[in-house]
Amino acid sequence: MGAQRTSTPLDRLLADPTRRDRITHVEDVPARQGRHAEWPAWSTPLLLQRLAAAGIDAPWEHQAIAADHAHAGRSVIIATGTASGKSLAYLLPSVAAIYTEDDNPRYEGTVLYLSPTKALAADQLRALRSLRLTRVRAATYDGDTPQDERTWIRQHANYVLTNPDMLHRSILPGHARWSSFLRRLRYVIVDEAHGYRGVFGSHVAQVLRRLRRLCGRYHADPTFILASATTSEPATTASRLTGLDVVAVEDDASPRGPATFALWEPPLTELRGERGAPVRRTATAEAGDLLADLVVEGVQTLAFVRSRRGAESVALSAKRALREVEPALAEQVAAYRAGYLPEERRALEAALRSRSLIGLASTNALELGVDVSGLDAVVVCGWPGTRASLWQQAGRAGRSGQSSLSILVARDDPLDTFLVHHPEAIFGTPVEATVLDPDNPYVLEPHLCSAASEMPLTEDDLPLFGPATADLLPDLVRRGFLRRRPAGWYWTRREKASALADIRGAGGEPIQVVEMGTGRLLGTVDEASAHTTVHDGAVYIHQGDSFIVQTLDLDDSVALVESADPDYSTTARDVTDITIIEQLRSISWGDATLSFGTVEVTRQVVAYQMRRLQTGEMLGEKPLDLPPRTLRTRAVWWTLSDAQISDLDLDLPGAAHAAEHAAIGLLPLFATCDRWDIGGVSTAVHPDTGLLTVFVYDGHEGGAGFAERGYANAPSWLHATRDAIASCECDTGCPSCIQSPKCGNGNDPLDKHGALNLLAILLAEAPTPPH
Repeated sequence: MGAQRTSTPLDRLLADPTRRDRITHVEDVPARQGRHAEWPAWSTPLLLQRLAAAGIDAPWEHQAIAADHAHAGRSVIIATGTASGKSLAYLLPSVAAIYTEDDNPRYEGTVLYLSPTKALAADQLRALRSLRLTRVRAATYDGDTPQDERTWIRQHANYVLTNPDMLHRSILPGHARWSSFLRRLRYVIVDEAHGYRGVFGSHVAQVLRRLRRLCGRYHADPTFILASATTSEPATTASRLTGLDVVAVEDDASPRGPATFALWEPPLTELRGERGAPVRRTATAEAGDLLADLVVEGVQTLAFVRSRRGAESVALSAKRALREVEPALAEQVAAYRAGYLPEERRALEAALRSRSLIGLASTNALELGVDVSGLDAVVVCGWPGTRASLWQQAGRAGRSGQSSLSILVARDDPLDTFLVHHPEAIFGTPVEATVLDPDNPYVLEPHLCSAASEMPLTEDDLPLFGPATADLLPDLVRRGFLRRRPAGWYWTRREKASALADIRGAGGEPIQVVEMGTGRLLGTVDEASAHTTVHDGAVYIHQGDSFIVQTLDLDDSVALVESADPDYSTTARDVTDITIIEQLRSISWGDATLSFGTVEVTRQVVAYQMRRLQTGEMLGEKPLDLPPRTLRTRAVWWTLSDAQISDLDLDLPGAAHAAEHAAIGLLPLFATCDRWDIGGVSTAVHPDTGLLTVFVYDGHEGGAGFAERGYANAPSWLHATRDAIASCECDTGCPSCIQSPKCGNGNDPLDKHGALNLLAILLAEAPTPPH
C-alpha cells in the first residue's frame, strides 16, 4: 500500500506502526480530465472578458448545458460534484438577464439567489463583486443587513442574495415594497439544494410556492436554477421542492485531481463499558490527533464533526497535542460552528482562505459552498448521515486539480462500524435521493396562513400548494386562523402569520448562553436542543473554552454558564412513551405485521451521564427535573404474534430494545437522514397493539418522510440490520452493533442474540430484498 504513495500524507500518518491496523480500506480515486464547451452565443461579452481575465477561457460542458436550459426558460437542476463550477452555470443566464439589449433599467431583469446560510451568500457576493460588472447591483439581504441598506436594496438592487428564512419572514410578507423587483424577476437560484431535506426542505418547498404565487400577482414567471451536490433522482427532488417540471444536468465534465480516501476505525482500549462491552477510543479523540499530525506536516486540513460540542472538542484536542510538540502551531488551529457570532465566523473564514489557519474543526456549517479552496485534506469525524454529505465534505479538499486526502473516522456506532468494514456500501453505491414532504400538514398549514396574509387565497391557488390543501382550509377556518369569503380565504389575526411557521424546526425562542459574572453572550442553542445540551450541569464548549451550565431558565430562554475545565463530557438521558394515533398502511409478513402511521411521542430528559473525555468511560449519572415534550409524528413499526415468540427462551424486552437500536442505526442507509433525525421505542407488549412492538419514528413534528422511506424499503433495511448485528465480533453487544449513544435507558436491557432471533422470525416470510 505504501510503496506507491511514499510521499503522501496518509503514508506519513502510517509511519507510526500502531496506526496501520486502524485503516480498514483505502480507495484511490483517479484523476479525471475535463471536457470544455463553447460559450453560449447569448452570453454577455463583458462577463466573458472578466472571466477570461480571471483565467476562465471556456465553460465545462455541464455548465454550458445547464445555462442553455435556463436561458431558454426551462427550470434546471445542476447536480454535479463539489468544485465543479456550478455557480458559473447560473451566473451566465443571470447576468444576461440584467444586461438586456435595451439599456433602459426598466427592462433589465432581476435575480433572487437563495442559500441555506449567510456565509455562503456573503461568499457569493464577494465573487460577484470581484467581476466588476457595473450594471449588476448585487447585495445580501439577511438578518445582519442594516435598515437603511434594506431600503436601497428594495429600490435599486437587481441581484439579491438572501436565504429562505428572510424570504419567508420579510420579503414575501412585505411583497408590496418589493413589487418592482418581483415584477422583473427572471431567475430564482436555489443553491445547495440537496440541503433542503426533511422538515426544513418541506418548509422551503412551501416558501417557494408562495414566492411563485406572488410573482404571478406581478405578472412574472421566473425560471428556477437549482445547484446541488451529486444526488439520486435530482429532477424528481427539484420538482418536489419547486412544484415545477425541472430538467437535470448530472454529467460532471470538470477535471478532478487524484484523491485518496481512507476508512479509519479507532482502536479498542483496555477499558470496559456498559455490560462489560469493550470501549473503543472516541472518534473525536482520534480526529483531534489526526488533525494535529496533519497540521505538523503543513497539510491544511478541515475536520468535519457532527456536533457543535464535537467540533470544539476536536479543535481543543489538536491544540493540546500541538502545544506538546510545536506550541506556535496550536494558534493555527480553531473551531467553527453555528452559534458563533457573525464576526467570529467571518474572521475564521478569512483566516482559512489566507492559510493563517492550517487546521479547522467544523460542523457541517462549512460543508456548504463557502470558498475555502486550496485545502489539502479532510477528516470526517463520524458518518455524516448520507453519502451525498460525505462526498460534499470530502470534495472540500483537492480543489484546483491537486491531489487530496480524505479520512472517514468511524464512531463507535452500528452504522459507522458497518460502513468501514463494508466499503462497497460507500464507494460502490449511488448517493441517496433527498427526502421531503411538502404535504405534511404541520408544514402546510402555517404556509397557507402566511399565503392568505400576503394575498387572499383563491380556489385557483389550491393546486399550487398541493392536494392536501382543500382538506386543511376548513379546519383553519374552524380554528379561527382564516375567514372564508366569496373572493377567497383571508387571514384574520393581527399578528404576523409568518410567525406560525418555524421553518428551521428549532421550536421556539433560541436559548442564549451567557457567562455568569461578565454577562458575555457566548452563543445560542435552539430551544428544542436545550434540554439535552444546556441542562443544569451540562459541559458547554465555546472556542476551545469549557463551561459548566449552572442554570437553564426555559421561561427567560437563557442558560447561565461558568468557566471550568472538566475532564468529562455530559450526555442527557431520557424516557420515551409512544401512542398510535392512526395506522395509515400495513402489510403482513406471515404472522408478523409491518405498519406505518401517525403516533404521539412523549419524551422527558430525566438525567445526564458524565463520561471521561479520552476514553468514554462512565463516571456517574445525576438526575434532572425538566418538563416533558410531546411530538406528533410518523412512525414505522413491526409486531410479532404471541405464537411466534411463545417458545423463545430469551429476554424479550432486551431483544426488542437491541433490534430497535440496530434498526435506527441502519435506517440512514435507506433514507436521507441520520440517527439523530429519528427515534425509537420498543416493548414486549405495547398497550395499543397488545403485542411485541418495535417503533422507529421521525423526530420532527408531523413527520419528515424518513419512517415512510423505512416502510417502503423495510425488507432491505431490516435484512441489513440483522446482518450488521450478526457480523459484529462482540459476544453480548457493543456500540458497534446494538448499543446507542442516544439511548434514554442507558442501553439497558439489551440482548444481542435475542435481537437476532426476533429479526429472523420477522424476516422469515418477508419479501426478498432487491440486490
